[in-house]
Amino acid sequence: MPSTVVRLWPHRIEALVLPLLALVTALLLFGLFVTIGDHSASQAWQLLFLGAFGDAFSWQNTLQRAAPLMLTGLCVALPARAGLVVIGGEGALVLGGLAAAVLPQMVPGLGGASGKLALLLAAAVSGGSWIALAGWMRQARGVNETISSLLLSYLAIALFKHLVEGPLRDPASLNKPSTLPLGDALQIGSIGTYDVHWGLAWGLSACLVSAVWLAFTTHGFATRIVGGNARTARLIGLPTQTLVITACAVGGACAGLAGGIEVMAVHTAANAALISGFGYTGILVSFVARHRPLAVIPVAILFGGFGAAGSLLQRRMGLPDASVQVLLGFSFVLILASDGLQGRIAGALNRWLDQREARRPSATPPITPPGTAA
Repeated sequence: MPSTVVRLWPHRIEALVLPLLALVTALLLFGLFVTIGDHSASQAWQLLFLGAFGDAFSWQNTLQRAAPLMLTGLCVALPARAGLVVIGGEGALVLGGLAAAVLPQMVPGLGGASGKLALLLAAAVSGGSWIALAGWMRQARGVNETISSLLLSYLAIALFKHLVEGPLRDPASLNKPSTLPLGDALQIGSIGTYDVHWGLAWGLSACLVSAVWLAFTTHGFATRIVGGNARTARLIGLPTQTLVITACAVGGACAGLAGGIEVMAVHTAANAALISGFGYTGILVSFVARHRPLAVIPVAILFGGFGAAGSLLQRRMGLPDASVQVLLGFSFVLILASDGLQGRIAGALNRWLDQREARRPSATPPITPPGTAA
């Protein structure tokens, strides 16, 4: 095996093993957290698995929660491939949901497949424009995109609450302020006889299309170059500003699409239930997946399963439903910590291989000058 290939394997193994170790450690810490309240850690781990993947009902609940996580994970992953750390997916999601809920009031008569596509397009444009603003501020004014996207998310949530509880509120929604409900013709149904809405298909398709775009198109290749070294990209003449803003816009469109799907498939109106943390969990999904669109799919299913298991922990062990958030918090901190180790273990192994090769005697016999006795 060539030496360069041998050198690549430690980095690939490290990229897979470190997130897995972080997740296992998070589960151990969650078990320790559960024992503090005089509960069984082993029972909690068992119920986490059963609530996520134990039967057909659990799988359906898991996949339904995984659908928006795939899209909000892409909201972080795609800008990350262009070199930006964007964490404002929650804001893009709620604005996308609001746009999908309000469009039928602005354009009466929408219905059928064209009406549904119009709502999804409005949701995607709203979310994409919001995250593109963070990318533009980074490129045009040097504003840190992590801070700006987070602040924009808070602003979007405040704007959402103001509109839903004020000008756009349905007078019939007394205890739970909401917009006017969508008609049946604009709602997204389930896939066949399963209790999983078509948002799952949108999420899977978005991940597959994003992977193809990054791997097999000139634009995607240029985006990855910008993310690898923006200075080199500028020196070779790539339009770095356009590429970065486009990556942010596409990522935001995915999060906005998630909000539109949640409104059309789950809530049927825009209300406070839409602010459920899918955008923040999408940050964790992307980091565990190392910002790779295809890897986002299984990671989203895993964390969707954790969310689905919360109610089972509550029923069987008396734990709060929000206790799963503790597990997600442990996971997020440990994933960030594992990023600090990225490259160090593989680098140490490669240095050990270099030293080993340096100590190895040369296989080439010494050359004896002509006329000299052996």
